[in-house]
Amino acid sequence: MEAVEPPPPLFAFGVIADIQYADAEDGYDFSGCRRRYYRQSLQLLRDAVEAWAAERPPLAFVLQLGDSIDGLNARRGEAEGALAQVLAALERLQVPVHHAWGNHEFYNFSRDRLAHTGLNSRPDGAMAGPTAGDCQAYHFSPALRFRVVVLDAYDLSILGREPDSPRYRESLQLLREKNPNDNLNSPAGLKEPQFVEFNGGFSQAQLDWFNEILKFSDENQEKVVVMGHLPIHPDASDRVSLAWNYEDALSVIHSHQSVVCFLAGHQHDGGYCLDSHGIHHLTLEGVIETPPESNAFGTVYVYEDKMVLKGRGRISERVMHFWRQ
Repeated sequence: MEAVEPPPPLFAFGVIADIQYADAEDGYDFSGCRRRYYRQSLQLLRDAVEAWAAERPPLAFVLQLGDSIDGLNARRGEAEGALAQVLAALERLQVPVHHAWGNHEFYNFSRDRLAHTGLNSRPDGAMAGPTAGDCQAYHFSPALRFRVVVLDAYDLSILGREPDSPRYRESLQLLREKNPNDNLNSPAGLKEPQFVEFNGGFSQAQLDWFNEILKFSDENQEKVVVMGHLPIHPDASDRVSLAWNYEDALSVIHSHQSVVCFLAGHQHDGGYCLDSHGIHHLTLEGVIETPPESNAFGTVYVYEDKMVLKGRGRISERVMHFWRQ
């Protein structure tokens, strides 16, 4: 009896997070304990691109989950050049790359400047995010009955915004209410340790917009993959790395049937959980803390009933069944 060939995937896409490239010698994180391979991260990205380019059939797109270049570049006056090298490496793929914006993007560029770089990945004709403000959220459909939503986890943030802007003042007020420390990047003593300056959150306008997208997806029996720089589930992250109002984002997702997976970066150790509503929360390991002999990227193959992650290097292989049919 002949073996039955498994069906091919509906489509496949690449995932990578926290490249944080800088043309600098290796260094360490803020704690001084974790080695960061600034210069080598660009080579690991190029290796990922080479592997993705060999995929057959070709990838439909790549999700770059934020922190593409390191904040070091701003201090060295090298932000534009570093970004150009990262984008050039990704452009060799000749498939769409969708970028989340992370804290390191905002250490290098204002929000207005980012909107005029290659990190503004909203496709022409894509359904844009909320009209209020300058939220960098959008969604697109890569295949019938599938949708990808890109969220802006720094819509509420003091990073990248002019101090006299209403959103900056709103964000600073919230941050100071939750974090009385002199150093707003310190979570010391906080009941909600995610309220630090290097994180951000989702405005009510963005959450309302997101809710409407998921209503549409429910009605049309779509499966939705959501991406953003910051994790939104405590079991897929340490508590310091979560979005400020992660519970609000979870509440929106849990009130619908369509979301199957939430992809994030930021927490360089990575993380994973299947939550109580059957949603997979996958936080990718960061390229920046990956030794040169390894890597940290993956390809996700999407089927009718599951997503299969083929991880490379530090990223584990994983089968993520769709429990919410």
